[in-house]
Amino acid sequence: MSGPTRFARFAYPPNHLGLCGPDDSRAVLEYAATGVVDAGLGELARGFDGAWPYLELIAGANGIDDPLDDAVVEAYWTGSRLSDKVGFHALGRNMEDRFKGRAGVAWDRIVDAVNAGVPVCHGFHVFAVYPWVGLLRSGAGDHAVEILDRCRVRWGTVVSADPTGGTAVVSSRHVVFDGRVLSLGEDVVEQVTVARDGYGFVTDLAVGATVALHWDWVCQTLTPAATARLRSDTMVLLSLATRSPLDP
Repeated sequence: MSGPTRFARFAYPPNHLGLCGPDDSRAVLEYAATGVVDAGLGELARGFDGAWPYLELIAGANGIDDPLDDAVVEAYWTGSRLSDKVGFHALGRNMEDRFKGRAGVAWDRIVDAVNAGVPVCHGFHVFAVYPWVGLLRSGAGDHAVEILDRCRVRWGTVVSADPTGGTAVVSSRHVVFDGRVLSLGEDVVEQVTVARDGYGFVTDLAVGATVALHWDWVCQTLTPAATARLRSDTMVLLSLATRSPLDP
C-alpha cells in the first residue's frame, strides 16, 4: 500500500460525512479502494487542511521530502517512531500559527498537550485540538464522547466478515467518560463497514485479525507492533485530555 492510498483510506470516512477535506468524497473513496496514485490524489490530500500540516511536520522532522511518504502517513494515522521525532519547538510554533488566534479557552489545553510531549498523530488533533473535550461538561457530554471515540483511530478484532454485504463484525473498546476521566470501556461487539458500492479497502478479512477503524470503516489490518503503538498513544492522550481542565 502506498502512502497516498493509505492516507485516502483513513481520510475517506470523515470526508464522506462532510467533516473535513474537499467536497469530493467519491473521488477519495475510489482512490482509496483502487490504489491509483496520481496528481489528482495528491491535490485532494493537500485539501485536508487539518491533517496536511501534521504530515509536513512529521516529514520535516525526519528529513523526508514527501509528506505522503508511506512511513509519514502511517505515523500520522496510527503512530510510529517517526512521530516522536517532531520537536517540541516545531510543534509549538505550528500550533501557535494555526490555532492560537481562534482556539479561545481551548488554547490552554493545546499548550498543555505540547508541553507534555504527547505523540504527534491524528489522536493528538482529536483530543488536544478539537473542541469536544472542552464540551464534556457543557451538557453535550454523550455526544462529545461519541465524536471523540469515532474520530480517533481505534483498533478492533474481527469476529466475522460478510464480504458480499460489505460489512464485518468486530470487537473493540470505546471511549467512556465517568464525569471526570476519559478511559476505554469494556469490549463491545459492533458491525462496521468494509465496502460501499463495491469499493472496499481490505479484502479477505480473517477472523481474529486486528484492524484499524476510523469512524465506522475498516481501514487496514494492524500488526501486533502497530496495535501496541496505537494503544499506547491512545492511553497517553486519554490521560492528558482530562488531566486538569475537567477537575472540579
